[in-house]
Amino acid sequence: MSIFQIPEVNAPGNLELLANQVVEGFIVGLHKSPFHGFSVEFAEHRLYNPGESTRHIDWRVYGRTNKLFTKKYEEETNLRCQIAIDCSSSMYFPQKDKNKKVQYSKIEFASLAAASIMNLLKKQRDAFGLDLFDEEIRLHTQCKSQTSHYKLLISYLEAKLADQTPNRQTAAAAALHELAEKIHRRSLVIIFSDMFDHAHDSEELFSALQHLKHNKHEVVLFHVMDKSHEMDFEYSNRPHLFIDLESGENIRLQPALVKEHYQTQMKQFMNKLRQHCLQYKIDLVEADIAQGFYPILQSYMIKRNRMQ
Repeated sequence: MSIFQIPEVNAPGNLELLANQVVEGFIVGLHKSPFHGFSVEFAEHRLYNPGESTRHIDWRVYGRTNKLFTKKYEEETNLRCQIAIDCSSSMYFPQKDKNKKVQYSKIEFASLAAASIMNLLKKQRDAFGLDLFDEEIRLHTQCKSQTSHYKLLISYLEAKLADQTPNRQTAAAAALHELAEKIHRRSLVIIFSDMFDHAHDSEELFSALQHLKHNKHEVVLFHVMDKSHEMDFEYSNRPHLFIDLESGENIRLQPALVKEHYQTQMKQFMNKLRQHCLQYKIDLVEADIAQGFYPILQSYMIKRNRMQ
């Protein structure tokens, strides 16, 4: 598991640097792990498949490694990946405090995880696009594999991190329905969302996820959460002021008085989410922001290899 100390994720230029660090650490971890079959020969080569033309085999690499690799060019791509990030106000939880106990918010975690996946996609010459949504899709880009495209998407993510506009609500179901219609070719769709906008009415969200699967897309849903607070409701036993970041509504209460009921409701929602994802063959990854990026990148690599 890799947990990185993230200094000022939303500082201009830091996101690309940090994504490189996350990916480099992940690749080193793969070499030291028992996982086999992951493609970590990125850059300009891929393993030669028997029966292919030998015209592009790199014989120099063969001489050094005794393995057959073919040269891979910029225009080649094996995969199209559309990454969608929930940018509603609830994703900006938790906020940094003076003691710096909070490493990053959900939106920072999701943005850095997405940037790291795009970094891997770029290295593998796969095509990738980006969607940012709250009540509607605010940004939609086509899938491309060029480095210039990667840098452009990084700049979009950095701009969104710097945007602290309050009370942005979510309509994830509507946005995902729209996304399903925008993507015309079979793709891998990766979604980062805390899912809280439909915790009370999950059927609409499940319908949108089913729409993506109906259009033959492969879907990975990263449920981004601060598990200790949002799922386990771990708060000190004193009165707290709870503020809905999307509506601005607030309530003061003693956490111990509602903790059991809150946990029951969240468990019911999570069980329903797991069941529907299993039913629709959607990969659900419960992405706790305290657990680092290794589970995110590992889940992506497993999914990518299955699609090859």
